[in-house]
Amino acid sequence: MTPVYATFGLEPATRVGAVLADGGYQVHRDFVDFVVDGSPLLFRLGDLDAVSPLASDLPPAVLDAQVRALLLEDEPPLPGGRFVLYGCPECADLGCGAVTVVIERDGDDYRWRDFAWQTGEHVDLDRDGYHGTGPFRFHGPAYRAALTALLDGTTAAPSRRVLLIGPRVGLLAKLAAALRGIGVGADITPDTTDVPARELRQYGAALTVAETRRAALRETFADTGTVLVDAPAPVVPVLVAQLQQALDRAPDDRRRLTALTATPYAAEIDVTAPGRVQLTAYRVDRFRRTHVRTVLDAVLGPGHHRLPLDPRTVRGEAYLVARSSGGVLVAAVRGASARD
Repeated sequence: MTPVYATFGLEPATRVGAVLADGGYQVHRDFVDFVVDGSPLLFRLGDLDAVSPLASDLPPAVLDAQVRALLLEDEPPLPGGRFVLYGCPECADLGCGAVTVVIERDGDDYRWRDFAWQTGEHVDLDRDGYHGTGPFRFHGPAYRAALTALLDGTTAAPSRRVLLIGPRVGLLAKLAAALRGIGVGADITPDTTDVPARELRQYGAALTVAETRRAALRETFADTGTVLVDAPAPVVPVLVAQLQQALDRAPDDRRRLTALTATPYAAEIDVTAPGRVQLTAYRVDRFRRTHVRTVLDAVLGPGHHRLPLDPRTVRGEAYLVARSSGGVLVAAVRGASARD
């Protein structure tokens, strides 16, 4: 009987970071996700805040070891021939939980079976198994080619450096510190006049808070591939989210969140795969103080969702930030009432 194969591939993915309301940070991580039968494997596993062991910030020797393990050239790190596919993005500790799988050879092919959520040395498949996921059989040459391509740099993550344009004081200095705190590189320059075009191309996104300079900067960045944030907010956590949205180049079918709009009475959001969505409102009052409120923290299914809002939460100058494990969207609240 001819075996049934699943297709195997790799593609860049992101776990977006955040500046939290209590002043803490959620780390931004770029990694390479597994694509099985044309779909990111992480999406199949439901609501997970996790990254693969193929992270873009790994030293070459560590990445080489991770690839060799998936090729079964090294011993499995867990009993029962189990390997970690996704782990905690903050510490990678098994105690936080990880998705593990048995990887085995079948002739020239590779087989992934017995997917499970694991928090200790051993796993209970009846209780913690991902029933209905796998087993997957991958054609050996294609599987090996996809993984070894990581080692020669042909499967690379996009740039996560941003350029902030303006004086190195006040808002931009705070923004740069916040971006670096979550793991996004940030440079500040007074202007781009003397910056070579080849250097500008190294940035995934750019931002200036000076509205009068934006038109000229659009021309400067037109041929660089760098995304210029068009309407930056006056709030550091929202600016961070706007830049993260600009850095995300994934097509819509590879994103959990694809659209966000907001009025004082409702937010509308489009979701492609089930997962936890957090919706946070940021409001600036007439004294330029920022008020933050979580208006949603729930698992949403695929489709278009209309979520009612309390107009008092978003009056004046206000913004909504929607986050999932793999993406962030920002929307200014349109038609808000006068600032209090």
